[in-house]
Amino acid sequence: MLPDLSRRALAEAVGTALLVAAVVGSGIAAQRLSPGQVGLQLLCNALATGAVLVAIILALGAVSGAHLNPAVSLADWLLGGLSRHELAAYASAQVGGGAIGCVLANAMFAQPTQWSATPRSAPALWLGEIVATVGLLLVIFGLARAGRAPMAPFAVGSYITAAYWFTSSTSFANPAVTLGRTLSDTFAGIAPSSAPLFIACQLVGTVLAVGLVRALYPRVLPSEHLAEEAS
Repeated sequence: MLPDLSRRALAEAVGTALLVAAVVGSGIAAQRLSPGQVGLQLLCNALATGAVLVAIILALGAVSGAHLNPAVSLADWLLGGLSRHELAAYASAQVGGGAIGCVLANAMFAQPTQWSATPRSAPALWLGEIVATVGLLLVIFGLARAGRAPMAPFAVGSYITAAYWFTSSTSFANPAVTLGRTLSDTFAGIAPSSAPLFIACQLVGTVLAVGLVRALYPRVLPSEHLAEEAS
């Protein structure tokens, strides 16, 4: 039996808040501890993000599936794992949690919460977001449909750590994280004007990934639903 929807939504909000706090907070810490060394800053940011993803998914997966990402929830709905009502609850909780996580990260480092001034707007970056999102969802739903969902925390953490480096956009791959990061004018920030196209590319990546998952794994296993897999 799945936990009730309010408890699942709470898990999604808390998990996404912790994820965004880790992304933004580790970016601030890396920038302060390694000034002028952008490569090292990115490495610290990537390692912290990948590690916290493993921990959060292990901790909250049994409650909500630990989507932490509206793109994951949208894909789950398109693949028949969530109802429309559940999708709305998950996505709302994730977006709200992402904003809270960014505010918390700013507060922990005595940074003001303000709009980011970092533009991230170029065709190469948009392509990077499509690739990052397709890869992330292929990892998650490929494992679920292959009956290997217990490996998801480690696979997702590893993929995101790598995608920070092999994608031009540093792999946001998450609309809730993208919106949250607009609230911090720091290393991990993204200007509000750049966010809509990032999110649009993430949605394109979601649709492409769902098509790939259906083509590669046409048979739906009984354990496909992410929340059921994690419990």
